[in-house]
Amino acid sequence: MNFQRGRHKDEPEINLVPMIDVLLVILIFLVITTTYSKFAELEINLPQSAVAETDTNVDRPGVIDVSVDAAGKYAINNVPFVYASIEGFQHELRAAAGDEPEPIIIINADAKATHQAVVTVMEAARIAGYNKITFTTETNNAK
Repeated sequence: MNFQRGRHKDEPEINLVPMIDVLLVILIFLVITTTYSKFAELEINLPQSAVAETDTNVDRPGVIDVSVDAAGKYAINNVPFVYASIEGFQHELRAAAGDEPEPIIIINADAKATHQAVVTVMEAARIAGYNKITFTTETNNAK
């Protein structure tokens, strides 16, 4: 039996504004407190400018010497290589490595070589699965 004739029941409504406010505060808190980590795909050893005398004439197995000149031309172990694609560069690096599973790639870039030319060598090494990369420097012995 309905004793309240003529009175309509108000439907309860959910107010979403306070819930959105709380979610925005939580989102801002997470953005501020989150620490961002950078993961490098290539492990790069920065070159030292002082070279020990014993390291100058040592023949090291498992080393691939990649040279880049100012014009952007490449040479792998002093053999000129015409760059066509990153995949071709990767295959050339693998062929130069032979049976060595983890060769050290030494990038010998001209001071006026473009940054893109050096990054191309690093990208080809990453695709080939080689993560030991170093750069050569010229030492100034004048004191």
